[in-house]
Amino acid sequence: MSAAPEAHQNQSRLAFGLAVTALAEADPRVVAISADTLDLIGIRDMKARLPERVIEAGIAEQNAMGVASGLATTGMRPFVCGYAPFITARSMEQLRNDVAYANQRVVIGAAASGVVLGVSGGTHHALEDLAVLRSFPGMTVIVPADANQAWQATLATDDIDGPVYVRLGGRMLEPEVTPADALFRLGRADELRAGSDVTVIACGALVAPALAAAETLGEAGVSVRILNMATIKPLDREAVLAAAAETQGIVTAEEHHLTGGLGGAVAELLATTRPTAMRFVGMPDEFAVVGPTDKVREKYGMSAEGIVDACRDLLS
Repeated sequence: MSAAPEAHQNQSRLAFGLAVTALAEADPRVVAISADTLDLIGIRDMKARLPERVIEAGIAEQNAMGVASGLATTGMRPFVCGYAPFITARSMEQLRNDVAYANQRVVIGAAASGVVLGVSGGTHHALEDLAVLRSFPGMTVIVPADANQAWQATLATDDIDGPVYVRLGGRMLEPEVTPADALFRLGRADELRAGSDVTVIACGALVAPALAAAETLGEAGVSVRILNMATIKPLDREAVLAAAAETQGIVTAEEHHLTGGLGGAVAELLATTRPTAMRFVGMPDEFAVVGPTDKVREKYGMSAEGIVDACRDLLS
């Protein structure tokens, strides 16, 4: 199971479901709890092949989280499959008290994160989930950059003894930025491009735009280091501190509010260890407009152009 199967169709949500199915076939303790996400997460095939180990909770995220916690108490390995805006906000009390506070070995796959459901409006946007989940003691927070990394990260949760949040995309193609057979390293950033002038630390949907921004800046003679920070918690301290020491500043890029996410985690570290010039690309302090995902991202600068502007501003 070293490389992700092509059935993921370049979508991290499907790669997560395929990985859960693979883990279930190898371990009878693995069970999936769906919050009306058999097709969204791609576990309908798992339900057909292993019907006794897929529980459909329906549109009842609080119940799904409670069921997962109870199963973990008995020694089962539950994977909760939900929509990011609902599995975090609607079931936050159960997530905090039943899963995080109890330090249950529960993996939460949260699809349709950020503004992927742009046309559905603010109720369906997940732009505060990283801040909420990162604040829970003992919680591991993972944001894969593409389907390949989602597959590898999901398999890697088998070695994590505690709650895990995996942030996933929606029903749209995600550019491939990581090798299919690259093993996931928890708490370690991947340097996708070397650079000495400025560092861009990105996660999830903004990793590909960060690489595009580096190409644009490179044509103007600016050397940009790109770090794919797929683990928000635990954060790769060494990679961040090296970037601060070896480049003129750091730009963080994420499809999340500027408060409390990747940018906040990096800034908290640098403020107490090595104060560094920073700029932040992400969602400002407002609810996003309704519209197609690409247009919403573009409006708020969560794009290659927005990252280019941030880098230029930092270096000016």
